[in-house]
Amino acid sequence: MPQQKQSIVTFKAEESLVDALQGIPNRSAFIRSAVLAALDSTCPLCGGTGILSQEQKKHWDAFAMDHAVAECGTCHEWHLVCSQQSPKPAHETSRKPNRKPRKRGEQR
Repeated sequence: MPQQKQSIVTFKAEESLVDALQGIPNRSAFIRSAVLAALDSTCPLCGGTGILSQEQKKHWDAFAMDHAVAECGTCHEWHLVCSQQSPKPAHETSRKPNRKPRKRGEQR
């Protein structure tokens, strides 16, 4: 299998980040892995910008009519919940959550 052509990518970094990377044996592999992991976790709507276009916002508003953002009772991360389906557990656990899940915006 032929090796893929590689390109050099450079970026600016604070001195503290450069210092932290000094002890890593293969910085290129580490940075490639970190970038790929970040790209895999990017929001599918905004692409990681944190901002929806006006048209995306219209789609989101329609979607949100039957969905909510809620806190997981096990890991306490925020996730989407469909009001039309019974929730499928994301975690296999035998212990009870230590606090009640809340919806985005609710105070403790």
